[in-house]
Amino acid sequence: MAGETLVTVVGNLTADPELRHTNSGIPVAAFTIASTPRVFDRERNEFVDGDPLFLRCSLWRQAGENAAQSLTRGMRVIVTGRIRQRTFDDKEGIRRTTVEIDAEEVAASLTYATAKITKAYRQGVPSQDGPAPTARPAPDSTSAQSSPSPAPTEPHPF
Repeated sequence: MAGETLVTVVGNLTADPELRHTNSGIPVAAFTIASTPRVFDRERNEFVDGDPLFLRCSLWRQAGENAAQSLTRGMRVIVTGRIRQRTFDDKEGIRRTTVEIDAEEVAASLTYATAKITKAYRQGVPSQDGPAPTARPAPDSTSAQSSPSPAPTEPHPF
């Protein structure tokens, strides 16, 4: 939507994502990330932790389900989404304001980790690239002789 403030924040999950469902059955994962800047202290001649920023995030639908299954406390993540400011009255009747992210994308940061990606398919719903893959029948000896040699198994160097 035009005029919305989009942000990207890198930080660590403070707890495992919590997966819940709305009354209409739509899944939403809720989690908090802590982003702590490193600043150079000239007096001590070293880098020190700055003040941490804690942001509550919501990730909806299939992406929320995937995040709840894939992410755990302490993981470094990259979150991109719309920043929202919300005002409410707490239990004591005091007016409070909070800033949250309505996440569009969440990814594990590969700065200090490695990952193996597994494409997720929902039952009965074709993916954007077409239907879910099915098992291929084993080639018989006649078709194996006429087919070209298989592609190399080494990864592409780029």
